[in-house]
This record gives sequence, structure tokens and C-alpha cells, in this order.
Amino acid sequence: MEHRVVITGIGIYSSIGESIPEVLTSLKEGKSGIIYDEPRKEFGYRSCLTGFVKDPDLKPFLSRRERIGMHQPAMFAYMSTKEAVEMAGLDADFFENNETGIIFGNDSTAGAVVETIDKARQRKDTTLIGSGDIFQNMNCTVNMNLSTIYKLKGINLTMSAACASGSHSIGMGYLLIKQGLQERVICGGAQEINIYAMGSFDGLGTFSIRHDAPHKASRPFDRDRDGLVPSGGSATIIIESLESALKRNAKIYGEIVGYGFSSNGDHISNPNFDGQYRSLTMSMKQAGLTPNDIDYINAHATSTPVGDTTEAQVIAGVLGSKIPVSSTKSMTGHECWMAGASEVVYSLLMMHNDFIAPNINFENPDEDSSKINIVPEFREAKIDCFLSNSFGFGGTNSSLIIKKFKL
Repeated sequence: MEHRVVITGIGIYSSIGESIPEVLTSLKEGKSGIIYDEPRKEFGYRSCLTGFVKDPDLKPFLSRRERIGMHQPAMFAYMSTKEAVEMAGLDADFFENNETGIIFGNDSTAGAVVETIDKARQRKDTTLIGSGDIFQNMNCTVNMNLSTIYKLKGINLTMSAACASGSHSIGMGYLLIKQGLQERVICGGAQEINIYAMGSFDGLGTFSIRHDAPHKASRPFDRDRDGLVPSGGSATIIIESLESALKRNAKIYGEIVGYGFSSNGDHISNPNFDGQYRSLTMSMKQAGLTPNDIDYINAHATSTPVGDTTEAQVIAGVLGSKIPVSSTKSMTGHECWMAGASEVVYSLLMMHNDFIAPNINFENPDEDSSKINIVPEFREAKIDCFLSNSFGFGGTNSSLIIKKFKL
């Protein structure tokens, strides 16, 4: 027996807002969260732009013992998860007595690792590093911390899949619930924004250097785009079997109906038409939908010349030219490991508030972006079904399809 999989809670901590209400306002207004970060210039960055996310104060919520193993990814993830868990009407007491899993996307802990190494070099004694550092340094830091804080008893797995990590975490949680192996899973993605996290990425020359106008730097699909802007934060999605949600009398925010995935099997950093094509078509086939059933596409489009071009070609090839498309990265920058999860949150907010968030800074189409229906300004629209794309280094691709819930 296959189970229907529904969404019962969402949470967000990002450059365009630290809560669902703040983010909803930013999406409607087309507000950018990108700043010029002076310390990056001093550090030697080619691009000094970033989506700004402040470190949260966790003292009102967690004890020192609970906080000691947390660096940016885990801190951000706690904030989005706290919001999602509360929205879903859940708490640690429920989790302790009802098996619940966690699959979170995270693919770096650079800031924590560098700070630990600096301590060792300075003190010349590893016993003086501190007991919390090991839990900050490991790639599974989000899962270790949240599963302990929330007393989770189900699957405990970190999804490390570059910029598709957050999307794959939702997709894998969906498959486990669909197959009856879990009743509910906390899914999401987290991305650190500290100065150490993106140095090597910046060195590739793929970041925008539009320093004179940070809010105009991220320009997905625009002819004059000059690169992406790194960003971060965290997003959390609570997913459950329909039976579990109904039993709890939980409010349902959407139903996951399709998950497509693929590997390019090609260049380590360049996108690939065939890989993205297979991911999209797989999600559509699994959902049993046609292009006419999709009301909105939240594109992966990061504002790089080759990446946006490839995705525009794939969207046109699989779904045609009529479906409204926007990339919320135009406002947030590229949230990397969290992007696949945050963009589901953003799209759910659009679906439940009857609008499409703008692809800001889209002023001039190029040959390929002119063939799809990009939305450059806020638009009122009814969305019953949306598709969200996420693609990452190493050729990992993920496509999720989510519908409004109908019993």
C-alpha cells in the first residue's frame, strides 16, 4: 500500500526574513536580502556580495549544553525547525513517544572547522579545543543537534548533495513515508554564510561583482547577469502520511505528488540538459501530470550564464512556454544547500496567498529565457500545483511537484 504524503508545517530563517510572516511580506514586495559585505574584501574575495542572515540568539530557547555543539548551520536550522514544529502542532514530548525521522540537507561546516583548527594552532593542545567542536565540525551537525533536542526516534540522515541537498531531503522523506517506512519526517536544508564558507567557490569566478548595486546583482535569466550571489539560512518542512495528519487533526498545507531525480554523469560543475530533462520528466510521470496541470515553476536559476540557459531550455522542452516561471534567488541569492527546501517554503506561501513572487531584476531576456514565461513583477495568481527545480555540482538533479491538498 502506498501512502499519500502531506505537508503539515513549514519554517524559514533566511536573508529575506526570519519567520514566515516576514518572508511572506518580502516575497510580495520583491525585497532583496543581498548586501555588500566589507569583511569579504579584506579577506580577499573577488565578490563581496552575500545574502545577509544574522546569527540567532538561542539562549531564550536552549540550554548551554544544547547550544555548545551548534555552529551556523545547526543554529539556523533550529530556528526554522522551531517554527515548523510549532506550526505543525508538535513538540519534543510527542516525538519521544511517536517515531519521527529527520533528513536534513547540509554540505559544509567550513566556519566551524576553521575556528577549531585556529584553536589547536594557538593552544598547541587538542585537549583545549572544547567538547562541542566535534559536533559543530561534522557535516551531520544539523541532524545530531536537532534529533537530540527534539528526541527524534526515526531515521536520522544528512543529505549531502550540493545545491540540491534541501530538495533531495524532502524527496527522500517523501519516498520513505510513501512506502510506509516512516509516518513523519522533519526535512529541510541549512547553509552557513560565514566568510570561510564560500572562499573556494568565489575563486572560481562565478559570483556577481555588481558591487555598486547589491540588490540588483542576482539576475536570474536576465541577459546581463554576471554570476550568482551566495546566501544561506535554513528552511524546514514537516511531512507526514495522510493517515498520520488526519489522526492528529493537523492542518495540511500541501501534498507532495512527484519527485524526480537524476545524475548528469558528465562534467563536475557544468549543468547538463539531459540530466535536468530526466529529472523533470520523472517527476511529471510519477505525479501523473501533464504540463497543463502545473500552475507555477520555481526555477533553480542561480543567475549564472550557462546554468540559467540550460534550465530555460529544459523548461521549454518539457513544459512549454506558457507556465509562469520565477526564481526567488533573484531576491535571496543562491541559498545553496538549503535552496531546495526554502524554495518549497516560498512556493507554498505563494500557493496559499494567491500570488507569484517576482523574478526581480529581469529586464532583458536572452535567446533562451525569451522562450519561457518569466514573471518579473508581483502577480496575483491561483496556484493549485507547482514544480520546484534544484540542481547541484557533481550533476545532481532534483524536481519536486506539490499540489494543494484535496481529500
